[in-house]
Amino acid sequence: MPRLQIFIVSTRPGRKGEAVARWVDERAREHAKFEVEVVDLKEVNLPLLDEPEHPRLRKYQHDHTKAWSARVSRADAFVFVTPEYNYCSPPSLVNAIDFLFHEWTYKPAVFVSYGGASGGILPASMGDLPLDFGTLEKYGCFVGSHAVVILSDKDDMKAVALNLMKFFEDESCGQCTPCRVGTEKAAKLMAGGPWDERLLNELSDAMRDASICGLGQAAPNPLTSVFKYFRDDLERPLKVW
Repeated sequence: MPRLQIFIVSTRPGRKGEAVARWVDERAREHAKFEVEVVDLKEVNLPLLDEPEHPRLRKYQHDHTKAWSARVSRADAFVFVTPEYNYCSPPSLVNAIDFLFHEWTYKPAVFVSYGGASGGILPASMGDLPLDFGTLEKYGCFVGSHAVVILSDKDDMKAVALNLMKFFEDESCGQCTPCRVGTEKAAKLMAGGPWDERLLNELSDAMRDASICGLGQAAPNPLTSVFKYFRDDLERPLKVW
């Protein structure tokens, strides 16, 4: 029976990849066409690429590379369960792939990606827009990792945007002021009373222009989506007001 390796790519504290990988593992075992093996890159714990020779030569000098080569070689197909970091692949994935060459070649691979909700919120009337790179930017949104959340007409978009801003506040690493202070200030302004549209838009612009990474730059998108597409919800007060 062919062997399918499911890789948990993220190695960060608090990562969500384990839960997603368990779901993929369950589906693969139900399929019953593969011998399934879950490979956690955090447990593999490869150093930064430290082989002096190009991997196509297979002149591996380190035991960790030899062990990694043997493990990947026994697979016939791969599923990479991976988040998106700053519009790019996680360094842990790039590093793990770069260690080897022949062990990966001519084997099918699938990527299962997951992410947050910073792409923005669109109304049902725009549901036929193609979810592709470059198609949503003019509407103040982007596809990101292509994760989609469906909300009902019973949901208060202000409450949704506030919940997301609190999530971004919690997720912020705190290294840059625009993201750290901006998400905290925005969440307080959104929860504290009627929304000051001018002030919140100014704060959103500052976060987009000055934040170091994609989290702070994209965190205001759900908020500004409410101003653009859900004006009726602005008239209804939040329960926390």
